[in-house]
Amino acid sequence: MSFVDKTLTCRDCGQTFVWTAGEQEFYQSRGFQHEPARCRNCRNARKAERAGSAADAATTPRGSGRSQREMYPAVCDECGKPTMVPFQPTSGKPLYCSECFERHRGPRY
Repeated sequence: MSFVDKTLTCRDCGQTFVWTAGEQEFYQSRGFQHEPARCRNCRNARKAERAGSAADAATTPRGSGRSQREMYPAVCDECGKPTMVPFQPTSGKPLYCSECFERHRGPRY
């Protein structure tokens, strides 16, 4: 199949941009079925915004009606190392630090 450069309009900023034949070939090789809707600058800005909001959610207290997770001190039942857990420890169930927990949980697929 032969590809030809196409001029598209960005849905965010309204500027036109060229979707090159090489980019079209790349899209097809990856199985993408839709043309890009945003120019490179708007795509990069959107990616940065998503990455920034994910980092903010992981590092800042939740101010959107949700309280920050409370952590409780505990001692690992396997190695005896002090640790912090996101729940109130109770007797009767084993409690592990993150390293021992990973060993007990097994491989993730």
